[in-house]
Amino acid sequence: MIVFDLRCTGDHRFEAWFASGESFADQQARGLIACPVCGDIDVRKAVMAPRIGAKSNQLASATAAAPAPTSGEPTPELVRKVLAEIAAKQAEMLPHSRWVGRDFADAARAMHEGRAAEDMIHGQASPDEAQALRDDGIAAMPLLVPIVPPEAAN
Repeated sequence: MIVFDLRCTGDHRFEAWFASGESFADQQARGLIACPVCGDIDVRKAVMAPRIGAKSNQLASATAAAPAPTSGEPTPELVRKVLAEIAAKQAEMLPHSRWVGRDFADAARAMHEGRAAEDMIHGQASPDEAQALRDDGIAAMPLLVPIVPPEAAN
């Protein structure tokens, strides 16, 4: 399996797993890959950093220093690392997103129905509003790291 960072013409970036590079090319040619944000099928590989494993002589010392958990649960270090990566990605994306405050559900619905330009937005929605968006097939997801609304920031 191989993971590729992908980007659509709307500049939405996402990753996907494929059996091989040829599998990606085949699916791309047949229009089977679509952006999960906007549904665009004009998807290309994005520039990505290589994922290089540890050197074999460092692998033994790394496992000796930090024994693998036996319960199958992630280590606290791994959890901290993943949360830091999520926070960094969210911080990178928020400046490119428009704050809509409590009007999030209405703004997302207007974009979905074509009454407003598609844009990256963030704001606040009640649990009932979020569920109604999901029920209507409108893609929205919570920010994983809490933010301070602009009007509440110092």
